[in-house]
Parts: sequence; C-alpha cells; structure tokens
Amino acid sequence: MSKFDAIRPFYDAEVNNAIVSSLNHPMMKALMNFTFPELEDEVWKEQLKKTHSIRDFQCNFIYKSVQKVLEKSSDGLTTSGFEKLEKNTSYLFISNHRDILLDTSLLNAALFENGLIMTASAIGDNLVTKAFIKILAKLNRNFLVQRGLSPREMLQSSKLLSEYISKLLLHENRSVWIAQREGRTKDGNDTTNPGVLKMLGMGSDEDNLMDYFKKIKIVPVSISYEYDPTDALKMPQLLAEANQEIYIKEKNEDFVNLMGGVMGQKKRIHIHIGDILDKKIDSIQSEFDNSNKQILALAQAIDDSILKNYKLWPTNYIAFDILNSTNSHSHLYTENEKSLFERRLEMRIDHNNPMALQSFLAMYANPVVNNLKYENAI
Repeated sequence: MSKFDAIRPFYDAEVNNAIVSSLNHPMMKALMNFTFPELEDEVWKEQLKKTHSIRDFQCNFIYKSVQKVLEKSSDGLTTSGFEKLEKNTSYLFISNHRDILLDTSLLNAALFENGLIMTASAIGDNLVTKAFIKILAKLNRNFLVQRGLSPREMLQSSKLLSEYISKLLLHENRSVWIAQREGRTKDGNDTTNPGVLKMLGMGSDEDNLMDYFKKIKIVPVSISYEYDPTDALKMPQLLAEANQEIYIKEKNEDFVNLMGGVMGQKKRIHIHIGDILDKKIDSIQSEFDNSNKQILALAQAIDDSILKNYKLWPTNYIAFDILNSTNSHSHLYTENEKSLFERRLEMRIDHNNPMALQSFLAMYANPVVNNLKYENAI
C-alpha cells in the first residue's frame, strides 16, 4: 500500500473500474442528464465505459459540466493573468475560497482552455462522506484533507499532506490548488492562515524554507462572484459567530451548500492569476532572517495579491453604500442593479433581524473595504 492511499485521487489504472461501478448510480445519471440533456443514457454510458484516465474524464465530462453550469446559472466567466503561466510547468495555486466545487472547477476549466497543467485540488474529507461524491472527487483529481483530528493526528496528517503536495509539484509536474485557509470565506474577508504555509513547509527538502517556496512556484489566485450563490446559506454560521456561540452544522449542510453553489445564480464570475511570488520571496529573505517572520510576510504577500486583484462587482459597491449610508460608489452601479440586489436582500434575509442584515451586507461590502485599504482611501 502506498503511504498516500488514504488521501490521493485515483491512479489512471483505477479510473475505469471506478466509473463502471458508478454508471447506474442515480447521481451519475443526474450529472450526465444535466450535462448532456440531448443524449440518450446509453450514449453517455458507452462513452464513460471507454474512459481510462482522469484527464479524459475531466476534459470530456467535467469540463462540459462546468460549461453547462456557467450557461445555466451565471452570466459567464472572465479571466486575467493566465498569460504569466508557462505550459508544461506546475504551480502551487493558493486561492481565496468562496464555493466548495466551483472555485477549483472553474480554475481548471480556464487552465485547460489555456493549454496549461490542471490541478490536483485539496478538499476536506467532511465534504465527501457520501460514497458516490468521494468517487467523483477522486475521479476529478481531488486529494483529501483530513478534518476533525486530535492534535497528534493533525500533525501526522499535515506531514503526510505536505509530502504528497511536494511529490505532486516536484516529481509529477502536477499543479496543486489549495485554499488560503481552512473552509470557505463566509464574511468576505479573504486572509491567508500562516498555518497553511507551515503545513506546506513540512514537505520541504531545502535547508531554507523560502528556497522551497520559490521552488514550488506559489501563485495567488483571486476568484470573485457577482452574487455568492450560497450567501444566505452562510448566514447561520456568521450569526452564531457574531453571538460568540459554537456553530453546529446540520446533518446534510455540506451537501446542500455544495449543490447550492453549483446551481445557485452567480451572475458574473472573474478569476485573476497573480504574479508568481519568486521575487517577493527574495525580498522577504533579504528583509527577515527569522522563519516565523518570513512566513507571516509571505502570508501577507499572498493577501496583498488576492485582495488587490479581486474583481469588485456592482453588488460589492451597492452593499458598501447601503451598509455605510452613503452614495460614494453610486457611479459604479445602476439603479436597476441596486434594485435587483435589494430584492435579493428582501427575499433572503429577515429584515426584523438587524444582525442578519448587517452580516449579509458585510459579506458583499468587505472586499470593497479591503480594496480601499490598498488605495489608501480609508
């Protein structure tokens, strides 16, 4: 048994058996009927039976599913910065995280369209408790991040994860996607947890951690949705945290969020690829000689890139203006866009709960607040 068997996606040699075993699962039928509504079931089943690699599965099925999701529940995806990346080169993409499935699926669709190496992507094992979802994740080159462990188990798990990520990047020439912190951002404040960088550093084969971070080519990624399809679903946790209460998830909450993200209305979506952080890492090395300070500075550099390059939509400016009782950004949205946003607010939030209203608005307004900091406007 490989030491990575508990967390790795399928090897290509395992793909066909996994697909054939899932052909008649109702969720496979739902996915394929959604993606290929014009085809009889036997047609897509025959095509799946001929699939023997993750790449074939991603390009012929998942990519088409992503296109259908964009068509049905968005006004399209735009991208910037992909021209900085070189073909046949692996990168470590560290991204802000808004949606369970779409963040990585959309990034991979854009990488595929640009002829670049697609990613192996981290996913919490709490999201793949259903057998079919786990198979689908492993077919889509997801590797598992183990959750809910004791401190000792967490240390062992982190070592294994960092070693696996290093193996992918340096020995298999496979790009990797990982979120800047555990779980999705729920309040619109995208910040990098230095613990993620410390975990990644456990896989280092270099004396100096910063040399290792240069070697694995860290690229910050900013993804923004005009409408967060799970905005209302994030509210119970935000309200519990605001009241300093421990939040307990409902039994099927992760699955509801997963499906809500895929099918919920998103309007426009943008992904920006930041600069590879090699030069920034050089300046961090020359400025700090303490490894903890270097890690904090690198986390800040990732934040700077993600926040500065985050695409702000009319919804962000509208929420900022409503929250702050101002019209300072009214030139950046139309009355119609404001009416649509207010309608969404009415439908999704109890107006008799001022804390819920504030949290919902802040979720959309915080990216503007963060962006203004970089413009020295506040």
